[in-house]
Amino acid sequence: MGVGRFVYTPILPLMHARAGLSAGAGAHLATANYGGYLAGALAGSLAPRLVRSSVVLRVCLVALVASLAGMALTHSTLIWLLLRLGAGAFSAMIFVIAAGSLLSHLRDHPAHLPGWAFGGVGAGIALSGLLVLVLRTVGTWQTAWWASAALAVPLTLAAWGLRPEPAVPRAVTQTPGAVPQAPRTHRWFGALFVSYTLEGVGYIIAGTFLVAAIEQTSPGWLGSGAWVLVGLAAIPSAALWAGLGRRWTRPDLLLAALAVQAVGIALPALVGGVAAALLSALLFGSTFIGVSTLALGTGAHLRFPRAVALLTAGYSVGQILGPLVATPLLRHGYQQALLLAAAVVLAAALTAFLLRAGFPHTMPEPHEPRAVAGGRPPDRTAR
Repeated sequence: MGVGRFVYTPILPLMHARAGLSAGAGAHLATANYGGYLAGALAGSLAPRLVRSSVVLRVCLVALVASLAGMALTHSTLIWLLLRLGAGAFSAMIFVIAAGSLLSHLRDHPAHLPGWAFGGVGAGIALSGLLVLVLRTVGTWQTAWWASAALAVPLTLAAWGLRPEPAVPRAVTQTPGAVPQAPRTHRWFGALFVSYTLEGVGYIIAGTFLVAAIEQTSPGWLGSGAWVLVGLAAIPSAALWAGLGRRWTRPDLLLAALAVQAVGIALPALVGGVAAALLSALLFGSTFIGVSTLALGTGAHLRFPRAVALLTAGYSVGQILGPLVATPLLRHGYQQALLLAAAVVLAAALTAFLLRAGFPHTMPEPHEPRAVAGGRPPDRTAR
């Protein structure tokens, strides 16, 4: 998913320079990808069976690879739009399936394990960024798309055996008075949903235009190099943020991660030079995966129904809005767009601050459904 979703960012400057792609058309391609991501997230929310299917996962993996290869076969902006739309939908399904699998199968394991798994997105970003950094001097933009598809093939094979989240067994007759009722968590989930949606707006502006913004005022290699650093910083970030959960609460960590990300996004717009660009990449890369895992983990902790799919859908809406609101600002370069992104992420941090008021740090353990009197207890191997 890290390759299929994010290789477009380092390839975008090549398409501007060598494929005749305008800044506005580049933003439209990004928007198409995020629209597809929303469609995939909504499909996962409305049809839970899809995200519990190994067949759906494998079809999406293969289709994502095909969408990368297809970008090199045409100069048609319309076909590019359709391919990026499909890539977004396939990426969302992969993400929701993988996140659900991690949060269910590793529920009773140390929190850093799902974090390292989410770091795979960062590894994909780093590998694809390094690939484009090498090919930018010896190949064409088509070569970059072909190479990204080739890179995604072995990753697809490695992911082939992932087990989706198992279906939740239907509850049957309970023993009266035996189970504590979980508190209503709607108000905390509402604040989390708004915060994560705002993060989708701000993060995606930076995620789409950061490389182009750095290359506009710095040596050409620096933009792609910074994107590699984004991926490298993202690999351990989720595990590190999860590790901090031993000492800090989820709302505090989410607030801190969003605040750090806002600083990282604003930095290249306010300060030029190599050091600012690399520090920006480090701060952005070390937080955006962490924010996702913290938000999804918080949603799972609150036990809100379909939390992963709903949060991903809100995030996707934010990703669609991000390029749309940033496009009018691109006429004068990328500085204003990055400042807007930083302001929106800061608003997400302020919204996350609301989670701290009375947040239920402990929740009643989910109970096993009990059979009617005289029946057998449910089989625990389903877990």
